[in-house]
Amino acid sequence: MADNQSKIALVTGGSRGLGKDSALQLAKKGFDIIITYQTKKEYAEEVVEEIEATGQKAHALQLDIATTTGFDHFVNEVKGILDTQYGAQKLAALVNNAGVGINVQFEQTTEEQLDAMTNIHFKGPYFLTQKLLPLLKDGSSIVNTSSGLARFSMPGYAAYGAMKAAIDSLSRYQALELGSRKIRVNSIAPGAIATDFGNGAVRDISGINQMISSQTALGRVGLPDDIGSVVAFLCTDESKWINGQRIEVSGGIHI
Repeated sequence: MADNQSKIALVTGGSRGLGKDSALQLAKKGFDIIITYQTKKEYAEEVVEEIEATGQKAHALQLDIATTTGFDHFVNEVKGILDTQYGAQKLAALVNNAGVGINVQFEQTTEEQLDAMTNIHFKGPYFLTQKLLPLLKDGSSIVNTSSGLARFSMPGYAAYGAMKAAIDSLSRYQALELGSRKIRVNSIAPGAIATDFGNGAVRDISGINQMISSQTALGRVGLPDDIGSVVAFLCTDESKWINGQRIEVSGGIHI
């Protein structure tokens, strides 16, 4: 990625929250961006405009990460953009960020809910990355999104936390097997962040916000720009010797 050509990053779930900030932070580091959205096209278009205002190129594509049947079409769309807009270049970074939360007690979790968490947080990123491998340049970077809940436990997050633990393990295997192409793979594990994730509970419910802040060494909950800059760092040559790692960005919660 040290050449003079533009660098291109694909960020799934880039229309809001952590994905949006990651896309903006990547643009600040000179990446052109492709983001995905599931239903909120207008939000995605606003992010595209913000990125273009920085002087970088940006495109938004629709993607349902939970349904692998649409992946071949999506990959062809990405290839088309690379061919027509970026001169047949390949991706320099892939950020698997898209996801939704769930809070339900273990004994009440349904098979449908567990399947949804598996498809969104594990199966989807697993096969999307697999299908995008031909479009990733040698020496590129993959960042998978884990969670602090893969290390510590809170009631109601058994299904979600277990899938994020699986992503941490997958990242190590990907780093091992893709090393021959000099592709680095790391997972980033945010703590509780004040976004609309989980219906905005951390951001909007003062009791939850205060409880998490009291358990965090730095005395507050996280903000999106606490995460995006770390994602961007992992996508650049500044982190060229970091590989196969789980990096928790949580302000020191439960340490």
